[in-house]
Amino acid sequence: MKKIIFLLSATFLLTLAVRAQTTIKPTIGLNVTDFSSNKDGDAKGKVGYQIGGSVAFGKKFYIEPGIFYVGKSTKFSDVNTSIATYDANIKGIRIPVAVGINLLGDAASDLSLRLFGGPSAFFVTSTDNINKDQINTTHWGLFAGAGIDFWKVFLDLSYEWSLTNIQKDISQIEYGKSRSLYVNAGFRFNLK
Repeated sequence: MKKIIFLLSATFLLTLAVRAQTTIKPTIGLNVTDFSSNKDGDAKGKVGYQIGGSVAFGKKFYIEPGIFYVGKSTKFSDVNTSIATYDANIKGIRIPVAVGINLLGDAASDLSLRLFGGPSAFFVTSTDNINKDQINTTHWGLFAGAGIDFWKVFLDLSYEWSLTNIQKDISQIEYGKSRSLYVNAGFRFNLK
């Protein structure tokens, strides 16, 4: 069943790529992520980073899958540990799939305003100050955002809500679900 869904999705994306406006978007950005924590602690988001890119298919309405290497960081204070405060750092691969609409202009315009949203997956590759064996290595989320395109440059702002807990053992949750604010900028190259 998974293979059938994958093949249908790949066929759909390939069809869109052949028939629609295609825009390649190399991207860099910053993020602020915090994790919900237990009642004995507090979590405050710190600035992280991402680098990667996406490909948008379509003009007025579009679909935009992407892939990014992401570093997320949160400062924790916990009364139950010998360390009063520490930074929880998670690095990994984020794969968002945005569905959007150009409210002003379209993919070929020199100026456009966009709204978008969709699902995302985050695959943990490494951690600092968190035991990797205690966390789920795959996180699922939903995001929504807005973007502006000016000539060959774009700026996107989006907010993501985690659907899965960071920690495996939910009876002793220290790291719950994450919430991330993303600011991305880059260049856009139209192929059609």
